Amino acid sequence: MECKLIRTLEAPPEVKCSRNIYEMNNDSMVFQQNDLFSDAFPCMEDIRRLGKLCDVVLKVDDQAFSAHKIVLASTIPYFHAMFTNDMIESRQNEIIMQGIEANSLEALINFAYSGRVHLDKNNVQSIMIGASFLQLNKVRDACATFLLKRLHPQNALGIRQFADTLACTSLVESATKYIEHCFPEVSLSEEYLHLPLNEVQSLLTRNELCVESEEQVFEACMRWVKHAEGRAADLPVLLAQIRLPLLSPLYLTDRVATEELIRTSHQCRDLLDEARVFHLIPERRHLLQSFRTKPRTCEAQGYIYVVGGLNRHGDSLSTVEFYDPHAGEWQLAPPMSMLRSRLGVAVLRGKLYAFGGYNGKDRLASVEVYDAVREEWSTVSPMQCKRSALGATSLGDLIYVCGGYDGVTSLNSVERYNPQTNLWNSLAPMNKSRSAGAVIACQGYVYALGGHDGLSIFDSVERYDVAADVWVEAVPMQTKRCRLGVAILGGKLYACGGYDGSCFLHTVEMFDPNTNKWTYVASMNAQRSRVALTANMGKLWAVGGYDGISNLVSVEVYDPCLDKWTYAAPMMAHEGGVGVGVISLP
Repeated sequence: MECKLIRTLEAPPEVKCSRNIYEMNNDSMVFQQNDLFSDAFPCMEDIRRLGKLCDVVLKVDDQAFSAHKIVLASTIPYFHAMFTNDMIESRQNEIIMQGIEANSLEALINFAYSGRVHLDKNNVQSIMIGASFLQLNKVRDACATFLLKRLHPQNALGIRQFADTLACTSLVESATKYIEHCFPEVSLSEEYLHLPLNEVQSLLTRNELCVESEEQVFEACMRWVKHAEGRAADLPVLLAQIRLPLLSPLYLTDRVATEELIRTSHQCRDLLDEARVFHLIPERRHLLQSFRTKPRTCEAQGYIYVVGGLNRHGDSLSTVEFYDPHAGEWQLAPPMSMLRSRLGVAVLRGKLYAFGGYNGKDRLASVEVYDAVREEWSTVSPMQCKRSALGATSLGDLIYVCGGYDGVTSLNSVERYNPQTNLWNSLAPMNKSRSAGAVIACQGYVYALGGHDGLSIFDSVERYDVAADVWVEAVPMQTKRCRLGVAILGGKLYACGGYDGSCFLHTVEMFDPNTNKWTYVASMNAQRSRVALTANMGKLWAVGGYDGISNLVSVEVYDPCLDKWTYAAPMMAHEGGVGVGVISLP
């Protein structure tokens, strides 16, 4: 028995259980009680609440809080410096606290004993101020996280200003990006209307404002100027930050030129004339180049969602997956309610809409929308017409659906969806019937590119003037393309891949609205018909497609600075014919 017992003790050099640790050898043993500290602090908190052994009282206004110096010094850097550096307060039993509210001080003293603090919308700012004062950086960061998750267009400017006063750089940067991303909504808030001139000017100057059209920036400017008396004198300074040459001629004539405050200002009229010359004499645009002639460069930054499409056998899918560019990984998301290939996809206000498509039997008119925050799909009002191989894009607060195939013929019809009313209405038809074409919003217009009518494949481009409800011809592409991908990056329109009637294409061309010209850029590594193209993180992402032999799972990324395509991680659940959109999550 003795030998057996010795062997048992010698066998494990270290024995662990849920609460304690034993380290032993033949001659000694070390015992460590894991829960000593976690049990001790609640005990000290109980002792404090009984008013026993306390050696300091902290006073704010007419409230007093007793505590133990050793606990405060051990857990709060401010008190560590006060009590251990021979400051006069280290010898006092009562200390008057300045620069912190009573409820905040009480919560943070409780935190010193429990390691817990309750945050809500009523106390978070007070506690964040107190945590900054007491140098409790982790508590301050927790408050910043709480505020960040509750950013809203109505409070974003106030939260950014609050974070700036506390030198909380991370929250300032996050709030700034939110304001840029949601500028149209932020500009409707009371906080925006009460900003001082210099802050409005700084905001309107930002190159990173995410707007569908420069019209939204102009309207935000006029809204601020008209909100209070005496601001009319500030209009020339603010109007100089608006990129008037990027407004449509119709909007310049019917809206800007008829604004009384602009008509009565010589400086404002000069800016309007500059915009008119930009439109009237295109060959002189190179002489007018300035920041006002360059589109704002807000680029989507978020997760790339791939919906529907085909599997390796050519069957339609309801599958959804998304790509995290930071992690470089694909993950599955909840599937759609219906099988859909050759569908249209648009993203508006952080929600992804899937339009029509083909389910393996029928062309579809149904529409469903994905909420990435709730991670759920829901159905909305169907289109007026069944459509597969259609194009879809968002512009302003509306979504435009163009062309496609209804099972009998290629379509030239156009519909517009209003998510707020859940209603559709018909618009002027395109000049050509376009199936397997591409649709994209650019500088306040809706562009329709390429496609086919069942007989011919097009290089033609037309654009829709929202105000006039009319389609006009635009500069054609240099290559005929159907089943192509399109996206906007850096204010320029890119068209890639597709099929020209004889070859599956890997070429890519770029349209510059300022020069009104198409130029080729670097070709993709693979031929891609039925390719989906999107912009994210300042780059283009070409997803899936068909190379003439098989459906593709591969993804390529274009860097405009290097003019080069490289491969990214391939999809894991799709093989082509997909819809794609980028969702930025808060």
